[in-house]
Amino acid sequence: MTPLRASIEGVSLWAPFMPGWAVAGEVLSGRLAPVQPPCPIPPPARLPPAERRRAPQTVALALAAAEEAVAASGRDPGSLLAVFASTHGDLPVIDDLCRTLVHTPTLVSPTRFLHSIHNAPAGFWSQLNHNGHAHTAVSGAACSFAQGLLEALVQCEAEQQPVLYVAYDTAAVGALTHTTASESALAVALVLAPHGDGHPNASLTATVTSHPVPPPEPQGAQVQPLQRNAMAAALPMFEWLARREAAEGAWPLGTHQSLSLRYCP
Repeated sequence: MTPLRASIEGVSLWAPFMPGWAVAGEVLSGRLAPVQPPCPIPPPARLPPAERRRAPQTVALALAAAEEAVAASGRDPGSLLAVFASTHGDLPVIDDLCRTLVHTPTLVSPTRFLHSIHNAPAGFWSQLNHNGHAHTAVSGAACSFAQGLLEALVQCEAEQQPVLYVAYDTAAVGALTHTTASESALAVALVLAPHGDGHPNASLTATVTSHPVPPPEPQGAQVQPLQRNAMAAALPMFEWLARREAAEGAWPLGTHQSLSLRYCP
């Protein structure tokens, strides 16, 4: 396929041990130790108080990363296309709904059901920013990070417009811990813009190949608490961004394809 190229205008990473890119960039580059004790996921400050109290973890997590990346890019959030990716969606809400269905099925909350829908964070982000563009919610099992990034790069190239990409996952809880492997919380975000717009930003070049590859492994011991998060595949790339060194790697897109990335700081 023809390589896809995009400039990186905004970056964010939020995790309990790395709350925001100012800290995460230092931790991932080895210049700072992870934050202790871990920080709670910040409530979405821009939501009305009643909505803020009810907002599930995935919404709070995704919005924290999205808002930081967009602010760093200087772009108007109302003008951006957006792609949101999550392996599992909101596991705590799904567990709560399942327990309610078992014990008191007539008390299922319509609000909680809406929060369980996979595109809930995209919907909240769109409403908060008065963004009327169509947005994409992606889930690709263990390949969700790469699948979502490929979608964002394709949209950026095809539409010649900047795209916000947000990827996030939370911890499994309750009975889901027996079937779903995800721990802690992690969200990453990028604002990608069409390459060659005259700004000297870092860039990504991507190609899809038919060669299967194993998922890459992060290099730093600092990310150990996040390696069992379902979105941990994002960590090696964000180590590149933190170190600001040219790098190449490949991520599986499925059983038979992979996404090869080249980063130029």
